[in-house]
Amino acid sequence: MNRILAYSDRNRKELLRDPLSYVFCLAFPLVMLVVMTLVDTSIPRESGMTVFHIQNLCAGIAVFGQLFVMLFTTLTVSKDRAGSFLVRLYATPMTSTDFIIGYMLPMLVICVLQSILIYAVSFMISFFTPDRLNPLGLIASIPVLIPSAAMFIGFGMLFGSLFNDKAAPGVSSIIISLGSFLGGIWFDADATGGTMLDICKALPFYYCTRSARAAVRLDFSASACWIPLLIVTGCAILLIVLSSLAFRSRMKADLA
Repeated sequence: MNRILAYSDRNRKELLRDPLSYVFCLAFPLVMLVVMTLVDTSIPRESGMTVFHIQNLCAGIAVFGQLFVMLFTTLTVSKDRAGSFLVRLYATPMTSTDFIIGYMLPMLVICVLQSILIYAVSFMISFFTPDRLNPLGLIASIPVLIPSAAMFIGFGMLFGSLFNDKAAPGVSSIIISLGSFLGGIWFDADATGGTMLDICKALPFYYCTRSARAAVRLDFSASACWIPLLIVTGCAILLIVLSSLAFRSRMKADLA
């Protein structure tokens, strides 16, 4: 356990040492939160467009922020593999499980802190909008966001294990684009219907946003929250297992 905690602390420091992590993981989601709120104020209420209302937007932005934590997870793992740092650590008693948990723990903590900050700013913004946020809904939504955070971190570890430090960020960027668009963050996926909705439902990103928004509204019905949450949790477990296998395979190849 001490090995895992020490390695987690090292990875936390690596992320916090990079100024771009503050820009993409904190500043950019908050800027988008403010900008989309201003867009919402310019849309007539009669239009029926609700995706940018603060009670929907805040959860979407929280998921959006997790996408960038995925990117920095990818960068951390791929850079460690590219250098001699991991090769030296392979000679220690650390196992592949120790490495995986050591990457996951600090990223999960950062995701939780990121969600708290986004929700705190959202709560303050709601005082200037017609849609006042319920603080109980915001608190309830934070644990609901943990499975989606684990899923995106799993993506990051998988890409960092499979690809080198030049290709891995590009692959992560594809997931960022797909997750932000097909996750229904910037449009109401349910209102589109047809093929577009079918595509969204075929991917896990839609369920990340759906479950988080339901929790913010304190809607814990099966269809709105629990079923999407179970789907995201299942995807998170699958990705963590796959990333663990990929990392272990690379670890054996590097030791050979």
